[in-house]
Amino acid sequence: MSHASVTIDGECVAKIGKGYLVLLGVTHTDTEAEADKIAARIPVIRLFTDDKDMMNLSLEDVGGSVIVVSQFTLYADTAHGRRPGFSNAARPEKANPLYERVVAKLRETLGAERVGTGRFGADMKVELLNDGPVSVELLA
Repeated sequence: MSHASVTIDGECVAKIGKGYLVLLGVTHTDTEAEADKIAARIPVIRLFTDDKDMMNLSLEDVGGSVIVVSQFTLYADTAHGRRPGFSNAARPEKANPLYERVVAKLRETLGAERVGTGRFGADMKVELLNDGPVSVELLA
């Protein structure tokens, strides 16, 4: 994406230019090992285009940044009825430590100044300009 930001209660808590907006969903079976694997893959997955318009460049290659937002709604079950169920999402006591672990690992790799976050459980306003558009589900 070209830029992204997260605003909570009228305050911009994270804002980046070129980079990734990571919507991080955690389910009951996720582990620290999977959190580590996701955190290791985010900086190196090649989603940016090179001079031949091929997706050959990574976040590291372009010097981009990342915002990580906890997103339990990614595990919404919409198979029945008209309202989604969220029982597939991990409870906060499991999800928050794994979310924080991914953020910490990314900050170790990229530097704290290149990793922004939302706030776990907050009502966030997330804005982005998707360049491409490119959206990818990244699995551990």
